[in-house]
Amino acid sequence: MIELGKIQKLEVVRNAQIGVYLNSRGNKDKDAILLPNNQVLEGTGIGDEVEVFVYKDSEDRVIATMKKPKLTIGELAVLRVVDTTRIGAFLDWGLEKDLFLPFREQIGNVKKGCTYLVGMYIDSSNRLCATMNIYNLLSSESPYKQNDRVKGTVYSISKSIGAFVAVDNKYQGLIPNKELYGSYAEGDIVDARVNRVRQDGKLELSLRKEAYNEIEEDAQKIMERLKLTGGTLPINDSSTPEHIKAELSISKAAFKRAVGRLLKEGAIEITDEGIKRVW
Repeated sequence: MIELGKIQKLEVVRNAQIGVYLNSRGNKDKDAILLPNNQVLEGTGIGDEVEVFVYKDSEDRVIATMKKPKLTIGELAVLRVVDTTRIGAFLDWGLEKDLFLPFREQIGNVKKGCTYLVGMYIDSSNRLCATMNIYNLLSSESPYKQNDRVKGTVYSISKSIGAFVAVDNKYQGLIPNKELYGSYAEGDIVDARVNRVRQDGKLELSLRKEAYNEIEEDAQKIMERLKLTGGTLPINDSSTPEHIKAELSISKAAFKRAVGRLLKEGAIEITDEGIKRVW
């Protein structure tokens, strides 16, 4: 059986002026598909088996190619947008005909020239299309444990939950809002730490280091900010987590640890208005 969107081995069943026709072993000329002349290796003859990728060409005909695409059915890949239209975007996947990403399968603002993590499916018209809705294509059986460093691609952002990350472009990961510092968008690559492995196997991630390694970095950030603001900052222990995050891009817990360190060293003092650098 010939499978659309997959790399497979097919048998040469007929020669033609424009190329050779292929089918799955044991099947003859009926429903055979073309491998064009410019893809046929010299010496290929009837009965030979060739490894090809099966897709549809610009005239919507099922056709074979010896080229290996950047994405096949069941896989995920980061692809670049080569064009955007009113109905969707087109992605470079290594073949002559670009891969269509329908508007309904997009997440966020898809831009020409940017790269996005996508999967592939066969639509109701039996055409290969890309999708950014990859949640169900990711595995929750990763090899990682708490405090491991990982890399992944942001594939969706929820204002109420956080940033969904495909770790190694294979595994389920989430950076909760409380651990999400800075501005991120779909397609961004992030380096993160595994904060915990949930019971369902999904990874909860943090963009920050372990707490005991953060104090020096956070203390330095506070001192640099004090220098820029003339020696005072309008935040202290009574400030809200949102206020602290907006000012320093760190959590309230991290702020309190760093302030404690700076107080112990005599670098700052606490005032009614906030914190003050000791000159």
